[in-house]
Amino acid sequence: MAKFKGLAASALSLSLVALTACGGNGSNNSASNASASDAGSSAGASSSASASSSDKPVTITFYSYNLATAGQKDGTQQLIDEFEAANSNITVEGIPVASTDINAKVQADLAAGTAPDVAQLVFDGLDYIANNFGAKPLEDIVPADELAETFEGFNQNGLKLGQLNGITYGLPFTFSTPVLFYNASLFEKAGLDPNSPPATWEQVKADALAINKATGASGVQIGGSAGNDWLVQGIIGSNGGKVLSDDRKTIEFGSPEAVEAIQMWQDMVRSGANSKMNDGEAMEAFSQGKLGMFLFTSALQSSFLTASQAGGWELKAAAMPAFGDKATTPVNSGSALFILSNDKAKQEAAWKFLKFVTGERGYTIITSKIGYLPLRPSTLEDSQYLKDWVEQNPLIKPNLAQLDRLSPWLSYPGSNWSQIEQILLEAVQKSIQSTDNVATIMQDAQKRAQDLMP
Repeated sequence: MAKFKGLAASALSLSLVALTACGGNGSNNSASNASASDAGSSAGASSSASASSSDKPVTITFYSYNLATAGQKDGTQQLIDEFEAANSNITVEGIPVASTDINAKVQADLAAGTAPDVAQLVFDGLDYIANNFGAKPLEDIVPADELAETFEGFNQNGLKLGQLNGITYGLPFTFSTPVLFYNASLFEKAGLDPNSPPATWEQVKADALAINKATGASGVQIGGSAGNDWLVQGIIGSNGGKVLSDDRKTIEFGSPEAVEAIQMWQDMVRSGANSKMNDGEAMEAFSQGKLGMFLFTSALQSSFLTASQAGGWELKAAAMPAFGDKATTPVNSGSALFILSNDKAKQEAAWKFLKFVTGERGYTIITSKIGYLPLRPSTLEDSQYLKDWVEQNPLIKPNLAQLDRLSPWLSYPGSNWSQIEQILLEAVQKSIQSTDNVATIMQDAQKRAQDLMP
């Protein structure tokens, strides 16, 4: 039992990154008068720090929540160490900041004139970061040909995660997608085929009820109703809905498609198929082999695998379930790296750091040592990088397959972006924890959120 409690605690510490969106809630007041630059021009790129390379010693500060997270610190430090070994004139001062505190700390340090040179920040704050944190558009500080070469090997859906209005403010760094982890041993005990996991929500419900009836274990936990809304966005989007209009002016999570998606979730809970646990309790139950299925961040794979091996049950993974024959739109959680420095030499050093940690070697470390997905497909084809590792760790394959249909984690515009996100999450929780009318709840939430839009 002590072993299981330790494993659950490990899972919980990792999950805090996902539940708080690997970055926590942002403050609502602007910390700086610096606004994002206009669209990058060739003139801006020609005066790039990268074009004026120097061997003079330079130190850059790097705020990272991975450095403050158990199970992720060592891999992140390895990224820094290998970069410094290859760039002897550059020192990276890695500063651990808890995911729940990092936005507020950057904001406070901007106001004090002591902002970090590079910050690991979460995608849901992208609009606010671009317009209030003075994040430097990469198009402005990197020559166009060098930027194009760097972008060429990126997964293009992933690359868009750090872009706003076509401008790249953040280079995607660590991220995950929703995965349906399942206990193959419980599937067998319930008379289900563990090699044919449910592909639709209707099938999830049937399998969950069968598991509960045959084994007494809880059937399924749909995670993500607390913390941040990336998983909720994915569920709504997979039913054809949106949380925000394409022109970024109108909140839409009260639409019929969004309501129908949350109604599915409410029905799962009311029927007994979905547990009534919170996500932390569900992680502990899943680690102990007492929960059949868990839709949650793929970043927990390593923790769940350790728990399953210790507990004597088999862990498997499947893609995010669909609404009938509709294509799913998995939304990512995770972060990008933003250059905040105004100093040209530090911008140059920061760009070199970004290129390394998001290069082939960087993503090899990120995936194999930290647990996030690689955004460079070439790493999966080369034994020097991740090809052999993926063959030895097949649980990652359903997650990799979802990259082709990845939808960006949308950030709400304006200084009230965090409140809008919380209004959505509170509406979802109220819907699934009650028998109240989902349409009424979601449409009321949409109206209150719209009132907070700029």
